[in-house]
Amino acid sequence: MSVWFITGASRGLGAEILREAIDHGHQVVAAVRNPDAIAALYADAGNRLLAVQVDVTNEEQIQAAVETTVERFGRIDVLVNNAGRGLLSAVEEASDAAARLVFDTNVFGVLNVNRAVLPVMRAQRSGHVFNISSVGGFAQSAGWGIYGATKFALEGFSEAMHAELAPVGIKVTIVEPGYFRTDFLDSSSLHTESNIIEDYSETSGKMRSYAGKMNHNQPGDPVKAAQAILKVAREQEPPLRLQLGSDCISRVEAKLHYVQNELNQWRELALSTDYGDAQVG
Repeated sequence: MSVWFITGASRGLGAEILREAIDHGHQVVAAVRNPDAIAALYADAGNRLLAVQVDVTNEEQIQAAVETTVERFGRIDVLVNNAGRGLLSAVEEASDAAARLVFDTNVFGVLNVNRAVLPVMRAQRSGHVFNISSVGGFAQSAGWGIYGATKFALEGFSEAMHAELAPVGIKVTIVEPGYFRTDFLDSSSLHTESNIIEDYSETSGKMRSYAGKMNHNQPGDPVKAAQAILKVAREQEPPLRLQLGSDCISRVEAKLHYVQNELNQWRELALSTDYGDAQVG
């Protein structure tokens, strides 16, 4: 039995991970904005569920939640940084305020939670951190630039965490879901900008229309995604990156192919910029 600490556990993938963890007999902390609703929903879980109020942009709330978790369960074995905020717009269309709100949740919010939880895991010399990214954190498309930028940032510091934490027994996995049939594309989760520039009608404009048609028709099954995450949590040598969904696999493979071709095309120019006495390796 492990102790799971899950942010954004009331909706979407986070809710499914919470359900799977409870069903598998784990002790689970649901870090959400409305803990009473979660507690009522899982009343039969008894003392195995702790619902705490957490806004990931509020460091005091996070620290209090972690302290309460340790008081109740004594440890934290798995951290799932799932809380997130979406934004669909061309990069130029996004206001400063809108962009900062997405970064505050998806980047600084995750850093806030990590700073509170990692001391517990380091003291244990064990733990597993799942940072929920997106296929958009690896391969970008029109309309998702700001949101994707937050996930690129998350993947960057997650790679560093993977290297920094391995010597103290803590594992890090970046989860890259494709389109999954959650409420992420609903207006309650996905934010758009009123500033619409006509020059982007064939790019981000088409993506807005596509997202509307895709809503609740996404190919990915969030229950199966949660099951996959719990499976990886049991692995002794989990992957740094976990791609989820056939659409994710296709986009990652296309990006790798594109980068490799471009690298080959411009290799000689890249190599020509070294000092003549440079030794690499």
